[in-house]
Amino acid sequence: MAQAPQVSFEFFPPKTLEASFRLWDTVHVLAPLEPRFVSVTYGAGGTTRELTRDAVATLHKASGLNVAAHLTCVNASRAETMQIAEGFAEAGVREIVALRGDPPKGSDGFTPHPEGFRDSCELIAALAETGKFKIRVGAYPEKHPEARDHAADIEWLKRKIDAGADEAITQFFFEADMFFRFRDACVKAGIDAPIVPGIFPIENWAGARKFALSCGTSVPAWLDDAFEKAKRDGREDLLATALATELCSTLIDGGVDKLHFYTLNRPELTRDVCHALGVTPKVQLRDVA
Repeated sequence: MAQAPQVSFEFFPPKTLEASFRLWDTVHVLAPLEPRFVSVTYGAGGTTRELTRDAVATLHKASGLNVAAHLTCVNASRAETMQIAEGFAEAGVREIVALRGDPPKGSDGFTPHPEGFRDSCELIAALAETGKFKIRVGAYPEKHPEARDHAADIEWLKRKIDAGADEAITQFFFEADMFFRFRDACVKAGIDAPIVPGIFPIENWAGARKFALSCGTSVPAWLDDAFEKAKRDGREDLLATALATELCSTLIDGGVDKLHFYTLNRPELTRDVCHALGVTPKVQLRDVA
């Protein structure tokens, strides 16, 4: 296999004390792999804005990791959003994943705040103008549920890069060819920023399948068959590790040198896949004073 890839990990902010312990356990398991960065998500409709801000600041201060904060346009004015960004900068957090954001649950779709950013491009341009952040954005190897067609997704990504984004992270996918076709189309469209594949190790197939369909990720029939057989044999964890490792290996063989893992704050499967790819522990998470 080619050289081991650089990795990064996505976490979500804890809503309970138990979840806080799980997040910290996740960090302890994955930090020794020396990720390029770790990111902390926003909930739908900005529901975890304060939790995200607190988790980002704590992780940055206590772990020494390079932390990237998610920031969205939902339910906030421009002034409020930029104040949050300024707070990140003051805390030493200089990387942001800039997203339009999911609309609040139960709503008909995204509606800009009357005094807010109308879309992710406006947010990216405002962040870029400060000169304080490295900006990452989302990308979609398959058609976004709200997009006109796949070409529109690529046009929109080009706009985000032109607005000042430095790098894109894709939605997860289950087959490497999906990413390769998307990468080729992006190059053809003149997109020269790095595009990092998003990897979703499957902890629970039923949940992963439902999540995939909700965000426009196609589910190949062979995956249904594979997990049905693995469940009968009690080998779901083994299958999940093998599938994620094979997907990542194929991507690496195709020239990919960076991978971003959606961990769901469950680190063991991601750790095992990273180890199989040659990403092994290098440092221990520093003790918290």
